[in-house]
Parts: sequence; structure tokens; C-alpha cells
Amino acid sequence: MTANVSLTPSGEASAVSAGAPDADNHPLSRRGFAALTLGAIGVVFGDIGTSPIYAMREALSHSRAAERADIPVLGVVSLILWTLTLIVTVKYVIFLLSADNKGEGGSVALMALAQRALGRPSGTLFLMGVVGVALFYGDGIITPAFSVLSAVEGLKVAPHLGHMLTPFVLPTAAAILVSLFLVQARGTHRVAALFGPVTILWFLALAALGIYNLVAAPRVFLALNPYYAVRFLFENGFVGFIILGSVFLAVTGAEALYADMGHFGKGPIRAAWLILVFPCLAINYLGQGAFVLTHPHMRQNPFFGMIPHFAYWPVLILATAAAIIASQAVISGAFSMTRQVVQLGLLPRLDIKRTSETQSGQIFIPATNTMMMIGVLLLLVVFQSSHHLASAYGIAVTGTMFISTLLAYVVARHMWKWSWLRIIVLLGPISIMDTAFLASNMFKIPDGGWVPLAFGGGLVLVMWTWSRGVRILSDKTASESVPLASVVVSLAKRPPFRQRGTAMFLTANPEVAPVALLHNLKHNKVLHEHNVILTVNTAETPTVAESDRVHIEPINNDFTKVTLTYGFMESPNVPKTLALCKRMGLKFDIMSTSFFVGRRSIVPDVRSSMPLWQDHLFIFLMKNAADPTDFFKIPPGRVVELGTQVTV
Repeated sequence: MTANVSLTPSGEASAVSAGAPDADNHPLSRRGFAALTLGAIGVVFGDIGTSPIYAMREALSHSRAAERADIPVLGVVSLILWTLTLIVTVKYVIFLLSADNKGEGGSVALMALAQRALGRPSGTLFLMGVVGVALFYGDGIITPAFSVLSAVEGLKVAPHLGHMLTPFVLPTAAAILVSLFLVQARGTHRVAALFGPVTILWFLALAALGIYNLVAAPRVFLALNPYYAVRFLFENGFVGFIILGSVFLAVTGAEALYADMGHFGKGPIRAAWLILVFPCLAINYLGQGAFVLTHPHMRQNPFFGMIPHFAYWPVLILATAAAIIASQAVISGAFSMTRQVVQLGLLPRLDIKRTSETQSGQIFIPATNTMMMIGVLLLLVVFQSSHHLASAYGIAVTGTMFISTLLAYVVARHMWKWSWLRIIVLLGPISIMDTAFLASNMFKIPDGGWVPLAFGGGLVLVMWTWSRGVRILSDKTASESVPLASVVVSLAKRPPFRQRGTAMFLTANPEVAPVALLHNLKHNKVLHEHNVILTVNTAETPTVAESDRVHIEPINNDFTKVTLTYGFMESPNVPKTLALCKRMGLKFDIMSTSFFVGRRSIVPDVRSSMPLWQDHLFIFLMKNAADPTDFFKIPPGRVVELGTQVTV
């Protein structure tokens, strides 16, 4: 059975368990606030926290010489610092964190909010949602490869051993990533408690390295003046515009601030960024600039070059651990994202496994895990180095950020009722920045930027095919269906043989008679004493209150309609939810209840409104969809499947 949805939002996913208290909606003790802040540091900021390893290096490698040797360095540092200020602090921390959907953030929540603001379904918003989901996955396969490889490449310049360890860089990165993907099935909740402390240690190490090098060239503080950023862009001309694509690497991972709002709350995320993360990043970039000013020949690898020999190996190990944590956050986010798009009907049902009995967000999706592992390993083999991978990194993130800005405009204009002047003053500069970064990253397409776009394009095709196929199938089924009311009246006039117990018929449309019910009457010629027409819907909100979870509508003594509603961030558990029905007056014994599920066998039709190749793709997706019994957590021993053949 396919869940009924009225909209199809998309966006980023979170990396930890759903359902953590929102610091802004529920009072928290100081201890609770500190715990959420610690969790946010370990999960939300892992990706952006590893950017000092490569962002400065990539930006400086594309800059050209100037009359004054310090201008390129001051210009790049200034660009990075002001990008962190405007994109992360202003756009995300101040503005977007205020656009929450019942405490949840991310493009999925923002899409639902925009749909609600318009008050009607929008094809444009649907397309933006599908593209946002696709770009998320495109970025998701690059981030682990790029982060881990960038950290492990520190072996190449290790004191006295770099020339010996260079051949082991790629195999080491591959081994770390394969191990990371293999342990996903066991869950990460046992080691997740270490993420926060390790990441805090990493940020403090970044700050310490920055301070250590600032002493030698305090003039780098001139970079705090945006004049040097503007001057650098004008002096470099078109090359300066291209360099923006490398500067943007400093803010990859910023979308996680908004995506994980529902798990940590606005307050803890804002506190973590303003008190620890932003200052440590800024100090480190200033320190890298000071190091390059005093060691111009080290501009090709300033981060590892700035580490004193006595601290090199501890910092390298810490950098690798931070990269692994950042990768874990992306992988967990991909699992959460997949669950959401399946709930919203953009993808077929997938096998979703729980890896923790206490944390609902701790899930494992084998298909997603395998797809990402293959993609990451292919990237390592094809690109070989983080410098080459940098060409593929960033374009998917800028696309997602641009979509977030467009959705934020819809919310601000139609829900918050902002005036045009207010929108232009705040969203105007943000839109210009997003457009500039997106356009700059477009020049990476020939050198590797095509990878996330191609991957995302393939996913758009799959989601479009699935959505279109389900709609065609639903329309065809509806045209050939018999209204449930007619069947109820007919059975009242000519009652068939009655079987003791309760039968629950899963259906996507409660107004028509389920195929399984008609087949049972036609072939078995029996009707149970009690019959429940069961529908599972997905709401346009992240979660649904228990009071709104179940809706019961009696038809007569024989039939009852039951509708179960879940948020798009929740996993359906039908037996558990049906327990609520008993408290609401629906009496049944789960051990004497049979669940009837209709199984469709799809046959391609040359007269279909879809091309034949798309028919075959849809049939492939249908055949590989997870069994509804597993998806809805229904005991397999209580399920009866009745099949029918349908052409599309």
C-alpha cells in the first residue's frame, strides 16, 4: 500500500535520533541545555568543522600573484570569514532557524511550511522538493570521501615519514570508509556519546593551532576588514569569481544547522555556533593566513604545514576522527532522508531497520547504505586525491542552499506577511550571495561537478517515474474499483458465510472497496464478523500528536474505517498504533485478526501515458519495493496476500 500524501517536500536529513526536546518550545534545565549543545557540536558541526583542512588550500591554489604578496592571503581569509558570517550566522543561525515547522527544520520542513503558506499544492514546489532531495544525495556520497581523504592525506606530509606513507593514503581512506559503512547495521548509538567531546577537542585544537601561528604575523587581522575581500575579487577579475567556488568549501555543512533544529533546538545550535564553533574556525583561518604570510611556499597545504612537529600525529589522528564523525553524520542523515521521502511517496517502500530500542532516529537502511558505499568507493578510485575531489564538491550544497532561500521567500511573503521592502533588505543580499556561489560552482562541472549532478539527475528520474507511475496506477485502480458503500449495501442484502474474528484490509483509498476484500468475497465466499478498512496517511508535518494519530469512522455493524496518520519523519508501526484503537472503543484481538493486503502484478502497456522504458523502470521499482508487511511492522503470520494483475 502506498501512503496518501498531499505534497512532496524534500530536503536535508538529520543525523541523530528524532524526538529530542526542542530547547525553544519546552523549558530545559541548564544541564539539559548543555547536553543538547554538546550533541549539536558533535553532529551538526562535524562537516563544517573539517573545512579548514581543505578550504584555504583550494582557494589559495587558484589565486594569482599580486603586486603585494600579502593581498591574495588577506583577500582569501577575508572572503572566508565574511562568508561564514553572512551565510552561516546571518542566513542560517539568525534567519532560517526562525522558520521552523512545529520545531523541525531542514528543506523537508521548509517545503511543508511553504506549501501550507500557499494554501494549495504547487507543481513548482514539488519540482524544487524533488531536486532538493536529489542534490542532498549527490552531496551525501561526496562528503565522506572528501572529508576522510583530506584528513588522511596528512600522511603525505608527516614529518620524516611522508615519502614512505604516501602510497598508503588511498588504501587507508578506503579502509576507513568501508569499515564505517559496514558498522552501520549495528547502529552508532553506542559510540555517539563520544562525538560531542571529540568534536569539541577538535575545535579547541583548531583554535590552538591558529593562536600558535598568529603570533608570527598579527597583520593578518587586517582580513577582518571586508575591503580586502572586495579588493581581492576585483584584482583577480574572472579568476576571483571562480575562486568563490573554493571559498564556499568553508561553509559546506551549514545546511545541517537548520536540518537538525528539531533534534537539538534553536538555542543549543545557536549557542554552539556563536560560543565555540565560529570563534574556533575564525581563529584557525586567521592562523592559516598568518602561516602563509610567513611561509609563502606552504600555500599549497597550509593546514598541515601550520602544525608544529611535536603535535603533528595527535592532530592528524584527531583530524581523521573528526572526518569520520562528519561522515557518520552524513550517512545517518541519508538514512533519515530516505525514510522521509519514502513516507512522502517519492520512492518505493524500502527495508528500514531499527538499531536502537530507545532512540527512534537510530535506523539503518541497507539499500541506502550499499548505494552510498559503492558511490564513495567509486569516487576514491576515479579522483584519487582530495584536490581533484574538490572540483566535484560544493555544487550540490549551493543548489540546496539556493532552494532553501527560495522556499524561505515563500514562507516570509505568504505566511509571515513580510512587506516587499523587508524581503528585499534581508533576502535580497542572501539571494545574491547564493546565486554568486552557485554560478561560481557551475564552472566545476567539467572537472568533476558533473558527478553529483548526474547522480542527482538519476534520482530525479527515479522519483519522477515512481510518483507518476503511482498516480497512473491509482487513477486506473480507482476507475475500475467499486465504491465501498455499494459493497456494504449489497452484503447487507445478501450476507455471505461469516467467519469469526476480525479482518483488516489495507488500502490507499478508503472510499472504494479494497481489491483484497473483493477477492476474498469472490473466491473464498466469506466475510469476517468484523471488518476494518485500514488506511495509513502521511501528514505534511514532521510528527503527529498521539491524539491525532487515529481516526475511527463506523460504517455499520460489519465495517469500520480506521485511518492512521504519521508525520513524514516517523516510521509507521501499525500494530503498536492499533493498540490506541482499543482505548477508543474498537474491540479486536490481534491474535485472531487477519491483515489482508492486495498484491499488484504490473504489466507494461504500449498505450500507457508513460513511455515504455519508464513503464519498465516503474515495474522494476515495484518489484524491488519492501514488503508492506515489513514496512508497516505487521506480524507476517497474520497476513493474507491476494494478487491482481494491472497494466500501466
